[in-house]
Amino acid sequence: MDPHQLSQELRLEKTPDLTRRRWIIGLSLLGAALGQIVTLYQTGIIKHLPDPPLDVFDSDKVDASNYAYKRLDTPDAAGMIVTYGITTALASAGGKSRALNKPWLPLLMGGKILSDVLTNMKLAQEEWAENKKLCFYCQVANIASLASLALAMPEAIRALKNLQKGTGPNSVAQV
Repeated sequence: MDPHQLSQELRLEKTPDLTRRRWIIGLSLLGAALGQIVTLYQTGIIKHLPDPPLDVFDSDKVDASNYAYKRLDTPDAAGMIVTYGITTALASAGGKSRALNKPWLPLLMGGKILSDVLTNMKLAQEEWAENKKLCFYCQVANIASLASLALAMPEAIRALKNLQKGTGPNSVAQV
C-alpha cells in the first residue's frame, strides 16, 4: 500500500473497522503500560504496587512470587509489554479495507488476541492457585484483552468470509 495513502487512512478515515482497531490499539497500549508498571516493581525500580481496597488483590505478593518469575528467567510483566506491543502492531497494520485486500491481517490479529485471552485466563488461574490473590494490573490488562477480542471479531469474520468467497481487491464485493 502507498505509505501516503496508508497514513491518510489510518489517521483521517472513519469506518467502523478503523474505529474498532483504534480501540484495540488504545487497549493494547493500556496493557503495555500496565506491564511497564509491574516490570518497574519486578525489577526493583519501584517498591510497591498500590491496589484498590479489595481483599482479592495483592499485586505486591503476586508479582514478587515464584509464579511471576518462573518463565524464561524473566519477570512475567516484561512479556506483557512485548505481547501487547505485537497486538498494537497488528491492529495498526494495513489500510481501511484490509479485511478485503489483506484478510490475513485481521485474521492474524484476531487469532493473536484470542491466544492472549486464553493465555491470560490460564495465567490468572495459576496466579490464584499459587497466591490466593490476584494482581490488579494484570486483571485490568486481561479485561482489555477480552474487550479487544470482542472488537476484533467483526473484521476477522469478514476477512474469513472474503477468503472463503475468494473476494479480493479486484472483485466487486465491498466490505
